[in-house]
Order: sequence, then structure tokens, then C-alpha cells
Amino acid sequence: MVAIVSTVAYLGLEARGVEVQCQITPGVPRFVVVGLPDKAVGESRERVRAAIAAIGLSLPPKVITVNLSPADLPKEGSHYDLPIALALLGAMGVIDAETIGAYVVVGELGLDGRVAASPGVLLAALHAGSQDRGLICPVAQGPEAAWAGNVEVLAAPDLLSLLNHFKGRALLAPPRPGEVEEPRRMADLAQVKGQEVAKRALEIAAAGGHNLLMVGPPGAGKSLMAACLPGILPDLDPGEALGIM
Repeated sequence: MVAIVSTVAYLGLEARGVEVQCQITPGVPRFVVVGLPDKAVGESRERVRAAIAAIGLSLPPKVITVNLSPADLPKEGSHYDLPIALALLGAMGVIDAETIGAYVVVGELGLDGRVAASPGVLLAALHAGSQDRGLICPVAQGPEAAWAGNVEVLAAPDLLSLLNHFKGRALLAPPRPGEVEEPRRMADLAQVKGQEVAKRALEIAAAGGHNLLMVGPPGAGKSLMAACLPGILPDLDPGEALGIM
């Protein structure tokens, strides 16, 4: 049986879908990761082996093959640890492979089974939402992932708690979106003396969402007026903030 878990590869600010395929076959025991992995992904074998041992399980004495598909896409980063571990547990029959197939999984594993933070969780959450899937991520990044909107987020502190969740022993609480810091206002339009025409133009541009071209000699006040513009714009809602990310 081949167990398949979905994850992502990061290409700049784009998250590309990747399948982690795991198969266990008879033969001389070895653990192989293929699919154009970099050094960090290749080293995930030892982290996965230690994390699974930390929860009281051992790898079967067989050939374990993990394929990261598509094979021609470079795979970089440590966020492949958790999806490789879950695919392996699915192939071993410890966890239901169909259940974890409904999620996009990212996260780095510690030797003691902890799920550590990894970059790009928000991109992974947005990708999961576009694919109508949930997201499994580190607990420290649950509030960040929750900003993606209508995406089921499972923020796990460690591998054992994730297994207990899927077996129904102890469900993980859904994370809440993180708090947004109030923006600092550096300049206020009310402090500008004169410049009535320029202030009126600023107000029209802010109200109507128009483009604004400022032309004038040095010292005319262009930079000051531009610094005042955010102060008369409404605060962004979560959807708008993600849209201009």
C-alpha cells in the first residue's frame, strides 16, 4: 500500500502542491527519500526515525521508500518532516491514510517528537484553502494559519498529540487568529498648515481609491503629504491584508 500526504514546496511567495508518497516493501532494511530533495530534506530521515521512536514505535525492518512528487520540482526546507512522518505512519497502518489525505501538512520534527515552527505556514494555509483541504501545522504557528479564513487548522504541539487527535482520544482545539498590532501613525493631515488644494486631492484619492501623482520642487511637502495618506485610509480587514501581502 502507498500512503499519500499532501504538502507544499515554496517558490518565492507561491506554494506549489507536493505529494509525499510512502511505500514499505520487503528487502534489506533501508530508508530512502527521492524526488529531488535538498540536504535538509534528506536529513529528515533521521529526524523522522527519532521522532517515531520517541512515541514508542519502531520502523519496520523493510525497505521504506518516500517519493516527493512531482520529482522534477526542487524540495527545500525542513517542513517536509511532518508530512513524511505521517505518510510513513499511514503506510505502517498506525494512522488512517485516507483521513490525513484531507489535509496539507507542514512542520519540522524534533528528535523528541515535538513539531517545530517552519517558514511559510500562511502560504500553505492559503494553498490548502484553495484545494478545499485542512492544514496541519506547528502549534506555534496556528494563529498565523488561522488568518487564511475558512480553513480547518490542526495546530499540533507534537506527533503524539496529533495521533491522539485522529484516534479520537484528545481532540486539538482550533487556534484563533493572532492579534493585529495597531499601526503607528507617523504623520497627521491635521498638522499640515495650508496646502488646501493638496489636502483636498489627498482626500479625494483616499475616498475614491484613485491614483495620486505628486509633482513639485524639493521642500514643497510631497513626502509629508504622502506620509499623511495612511492616516485617512480605513484599516484593512483580514481579506484585504492577505490580498496585498
